[in-house]
Amino acid sequence: MVELTDVALSFYQDRDISTVILKGTSEIFSAGVDLKDPARWKIAEDDIEGIRMSSARGPNMCRAWENIPQLTISAVEGVNVGGGIALTLCCDWRVVADNSHMLLPEAQIGIPLSWQSVPRLVNLVGPSKAKQLVLLGDELDSKTALDLGLVDYVVPSGKALEKALVLAERVNRNPRLVTTLTKQSVNAYANALAHLSTHMDVDQAVLSGMSGAAVQARSRFGSR
Repeated sequence: MVELTDVALSFYQDRDISTVILKGTSEIFSAGVDLKDPARWKIAEDDIEGIRMSSARGPNMCRAWENIPQLTISAVEGVNVGGGIALTLCCDWRVVADNSHMLLPEAQIGIPLSWQSVPRLVNLVGPSKAKQLVLLGDELDSKTALDLGLVDYVVPSGKALEKALVLAERVNRNPRLVTTLTKQSVNAYANALAHLSTHMDVDQAVLSGMSGAAVQARSRFGSR
């Protein structure tokens, strides 16, 4: 997450780039958190500041990618889970392969959706569908994700990057400043209350994740 944040920030002052494509491998974009890694969930209760700083890495990464002046396109092949979806929500457009599967398992492992992702999700799918995606935790195929508005384009397996490059080439025909100003104007309206409504969501996730019920939920989910 720290490396991805640094990568995003490296584009902020680059005036030669109009579009940035974010991709994973040919089989996976992100598998989400490793539920079998005990160090990930070990809470040093006497180091509250350390906990908050560590937990802020996710939202800092997402904010950095959302605020890039260039247009951003995520190209997703295969599996995308949890924080990987949160990251793609920060991109301007989402291209996924037709064999992709997506899952938001946060509620099932005992934490609310955080990283300031709720308003981004609501902007795309609406409030009712957002609640369903988070609270039911159903696995989505690419067609369902497209129908919901969670993704923008579905392409044959292995073609996500190719489609993203075609879109980038079309965007790059515009003056770069027009792209930047358009993106900033749309985001300013769509995200006007986003920070206000989610500024404590990391603290809420940490608090929820410390509960006994959350520990049991992670154990059940990790053994699936």
